Amino acid sequence: MIGEDRDLLLRLLALPTAGPLETTDEVRLWDAVHAYSEAAESFGMRTVHLGPAREADVLRHDVPAVVREAIAEDPGFLAGQPNLVLRVGHAEPVVMFNVHLDTVAPFEPAGFDGVRFHGRGAIDAKGPAVALLAGVRATMAEPAVGRDVSVLIQAVSGEEGGAMGVFGTRPLVEAGYHGGLNVFCEPTGMRYLPRSTAAMTACVQVRGEDAVDDQPQAGHNATVLLGFLAQHLAGALAGRVPDGRVCVAGLHTGRMHNRVYGGGELLLNLSYGSTASARVLAVALDAALREGLAEFTARFRGVPPFQRTAVDAALITRLVWRKRGLPALPPQDVPLLDGIVPRWPAHEPAFTCDAIWLADVPGAHTAVLGPGSLEANNAHARGEHADVADLDRFADAVRDIVVKFARNGGT
Repeated sequence: MIGEDRDLLLRLLALPTAGPLETTDEVRLWDAVHAYSEAAESFGMRTVHLGPAREADVLRHDVPAVVREAIAEDPGFLAGQPNLVLRVGHAEPVVMFNVHLDTVAPFEPAGFDGVRFHGRGAIDAKGPAVALLAGVRATMAEPAVGRDVSVLIQAVSGEEGGAMGVFGTRPLVEAGYHGGLNVFCEPTGMRYLPRSTAAMTACVQVRGEDAVDDQPQAGHNATVLLGFLAQHLAGALAGRVPDGRVCVAGLHTGRMHNRVYGGGELLLNLSYGSTASARVLAVALDAALREGLAEFTARFRGVPPFQRTAVDAALITRLVWRKRGLPALPPQDVPLLDGIVPRWPAHEPAFTCDAIWLADVPGAHTAVLGPGSLEANNAHARGEHADVADLDRFADAVRDIVVKFARNGGT
């Protein structure tokens, strides 16, 4: 990475770009997109699309509930989250790279010590975004790039916050902004991952009656009920499918100590690598919830403070799907990447990203590739960072991919 790359990355890291699904703070995704497009245009890329998704393209039955609700509550929700498409060349075939400029919250200050960048998005995915530009810039002297093949870059919003790319990557793919080879820039340790899980989110809701702490038996204790169900579901669902994971996530009833909360929610995120696995998990969750409720009733029916909760457990509890029906990217061969970077081991679990939206595109080869590690580089956590050396390796890999694609005539 040369000086202008480092300046661009520090500029991007200094911009708060956690979307409105992540925070109520200022969102400056437009500024980030403009900075990114200016850098790309400075070496010959051109902007072929810039703007947010249309509401008509987003409000569908499979769009996560959190997105539908946000659009209903805020008419400007989509307007502040633009998507950018950059291109070199007019020819077919096309190699496409996808990277997201939105981040999770909270914002962390940007920094650079000469070796390592710090700040929100350093590895996920502003650092890879800048390295991607450096890699494409290095191919501009290759005669076939732009003449015989084209390069597309999607720089999207809506990857984080549970949006799953429904107002970022999906509308761009449906508009035809994809290629014969598609590379999604996420931290993989420089191993290409030719598959991606999708995820569905289930919400176990309890809607009972509150009570005062001096008379706990008068109400329904959602805290005890949901706490019991959280443990039961964790044990019943773990390892149920080989290509997915179960995350028993947030549990909320209330924060005060002097009352019994009769209502609350338990969230579960269920990833899967195929439609068949999604069905298995959905059926298993439904059965496990019924079993858990029956066990809770049997265990606490005779315990006075929780007797009412035990008797009414099945009546006051329901399962609501907050996200369901999204495609997974099935395993595939991407022979062009062999010899450039190693392949992700088949026995290691995949993860979820926007690559799922290439699952049903005919003739498309798709993989996930990027520097660093979600875990080791503290993505989504305090102290997120990216090393210059890792970003440089990714830029070199992007260069080699584009050049090989061009010299092979897009095969």
